[in-house]
Amino acid sequence: MKTENIKETVKQKYSSIARQSVLSVNNNCCEPSGCCGQLEFSMIGDEYFHVEGYNADADLGLGCGLPTEFAGIQKGHVVLDLGSGAGNDCFVARSLVGDTGKVIGLDFSEEMLEKANLNLQKTSYNNIEFIVGDIENIPLTGSIFDVVISNCVLNLVPDKHRAFEEIYRVLKPGGHFCISDVVLYGSLPEELKEAAELYVGCVSGAILKDDYVNIIKQPGFKNIEIKKEKPINIPDSVLTKYLDVTGINTFRQSNNGIFSITISGVK
Repeated sequence: MKTENIKETVKQKYSSIARQSVLSVNNNCCEPSGCCGQLEFSMIGDEYFHVEGYNADADLGLGCGLPTEFAGIQKGHVVLDLGSGAGNDCFVARSLVGDTGKVIGLDFSEEMLEKANLNLQKTSYNNIEFIVGDIENIPLTGSIFDVVISNCVLNLVPDKHRAFEEIYRVLKPGGHFCISDVVLYGSLPEELKEAAELYVGCVSGAILKDDYVNIIKQPGFKNIEIKKEKPINIPDSVLTKYLDVTGINTFRQSNNGIFSITISGVK
């Protein structure tokens, strides 16, 4: 899939999720009958209900981890959330930075930003801001953030080298990132690699774990550490759309796997 097609596919899907979540009666988007379908997100996310700052209206079930848990966010920090969606991780980060810090959420879906701002209007916070932008070309000046977080989004970015260069650029010297994302051990069958459904579910765009870490090293990040790792299972109901019985069995019996990781690094 070409870069421009990937971006458009992802943008359309997430915009659709934002629109449907507004219409959802209970805002539980990722129930089986919700807007995410069988594959996307509900099978790979972490529970937020126990987390301080949790905002149920902002939780569309789109994450694959809990990056704020390991991000070392402190009072007064300035935090950037890449692919902030409806604002879930931004509200959690706000509870950590307090009144003296600031949180900026960046997303390229205007519908998601509208959803996030609606959620923000329900609070009394004046130090959260949501802006439109591309992670490969962050529309902010350099060296201004203490922490950059992201939750199951960098995997969707076609040029991951550029994305981590941009993260490095906007972080202050000594600042750090903490990102939850999806990586591979081994490779996916070719039939799955181009599947748009899997791509917007953060699976088809996955790259090998070692390659992911090497990309992070290239801008100059140090002290790279995997904080958490867990396997992800693609249901047979999804695999049957792309593979025959033999293909599914071969995939299941291989040593290949898909994992959610939470990883950090320091500028």
